[in-house]
Amino acid sequence: MTDETKKNGPDAATADKAAEAVSAAFEDVADNGADAEIASEPDPLELLKAENAELRDRFMRLAAEMDNLRRRTERDVKDAKSYAVSGFARDMLAVSDNLRRALDVIPAETRGAADATLTTLLEGVEMTERAMLSALDRHGVKKIDAEGQKFDPNFHQAMFEIPNPAVPNNTVVQVVQAGFTIGDRVLRPAMVGVAKGGPKLEAAAEPAGEKK
Repeated sequence: MTDETKKNGPDAATADKAAEAVSAAFEDVADNGADAEIASEPDPLELLKAENAELRDRFMRLAAEMDNLRRRTERDVKDAKSYAVSGFARDMLAVSDNLRRALDVIPAETRGAADATLTTLLEGVEMTERAMLSALDRHGVKKIDAEGQKFDPNFHQAMFEIPNPAVPNNTVVQVVQAGFTIGDRVLRPAMVGVAKGGPKLEAAAEPAGEKK
């Protein structure tokens, strides 16, 4: 035994060893904690990559939104140019209808026997009607060619049916009031009478050699 051991006894030596072990354990824990802290620190390069990806995504979304806004604006401007006169054109069609009614109310025999004054008046009314329709046409208002066509609810408004087995069923056979379009929209549907009782249009259009 050493003098220190002799002096303090075996319990003192055991206590010293225990203290050394505890101290070493604390040092190991401290070292491990430092290593874990270093390992948990994010990589600056990865942070930059993530930030770059986020900014790119935000930029792409913003670019898409701006493109959609541009297209909507262009469409709105185009519609405004094309359809701004819709209300005015519809009112002018009513005036044109009255001119046509004034002409139609005069029988053909009366017109044939009319004097120069009445003939001039009627010609003036006809010229006014043509000039008005021509002006509307220049602004995109087109007359719907309905008579003889298959009835289409998108362009025609059926007012009555006319029994006529000689004409394919659902064919427009009479136009009561002309219809008009403006651009690709219907300004006013044509009021028509349609045939009833004839063969179906599909059967009528089928070549005779293919009928079964």
